[in-house]
Amino acid sequence: MPELPDLQAFSHNLTNIFHGKKLDKVEVIVDRKLNVSEKELQQTLSCLEVEQFKRAGKELHIIFKGGHSLGLHLMLHGQLVIFKEADTPPKNQIINLLFEDGTRLALTDFQKAATPTLDPETSSVPDALDTDTDYLSDKLSKTKTPVKTVIMDQKIIRGIGNAYADEILWNARISPFSAANKIPKDQIKILAKSIKKVLINAEKQILKIKSDIISGEVRDFMEVHQHGKKQTSTGAAIHHKELSSRSTYYTDEQELFN
Repeated sequence: MPELPDLQAFSHNLTNIFHGKKLDKVEVIVDRKLNVSEKELQQTLSCLEVEQFKRAGKELHIIFKGGHSLGLHLMLHGQLVIFKEADTPPKNQIINLLFEDGTRLALTDFQKAATPTLDPETSSVPDALDTDTDYLSDKLSKTKTPVKTVIMDQKIIRGIGNAYADEILWNARISPFSAANKIPKDQIKILAKSIKKVLINAEKQILKIKSDIISGEVRDFMEVHQHGKKQTSTGAAIHHKELSSRSTYYTDEQELFN
């Protein structure tokens, strides 16, 4: 599943490609998760010009001039595919955006779980890149749930998924199994800094490795969350264990608070 840095990179590249393009037509192939009718979607977005692509938590939002937007949640297997009118259309389309210059942008998903949403509501939950020490301290102090589970909770912090939760906690040297309410304030301060540091650096690495990325994942640069990797750049052995049915990677460098 694409996580915050992936979506940041996608939005950067998609904005460069589609900024100023005018939407001609919307084709809805799978409508079971669409929040409005295909007719309303068509009437609302037709002839609007793309202003930018913007990440919001774990979603991409296409922002159109005039104020309307289209949210795209890729879920686990969603992909974005750019193609031309003369090309063979991609399989497993959920929605297809046809632009006046002949460019097409399709959201695909063989599981049919990827979700388009017209004018998605603004969330009151802070984004991971906006999370500070005071907010984290307040949320962590209220639960003994493992810290990894807490920072992945999209009702507490938006944008952090399984892979980057491991990377962030390794960077902060906090065990993912630590009870959230046992982590000292000075360590929470480090955690808040690690969230921003890891996510911002990851976006840079992704764009460096694959500058034109608009779908998929780049994980080669990760320190701990890599299947088959034996040790980190610091020489520590990487351990693997399940936490709440999620693959969790960590090292003995990370302190356990309980």
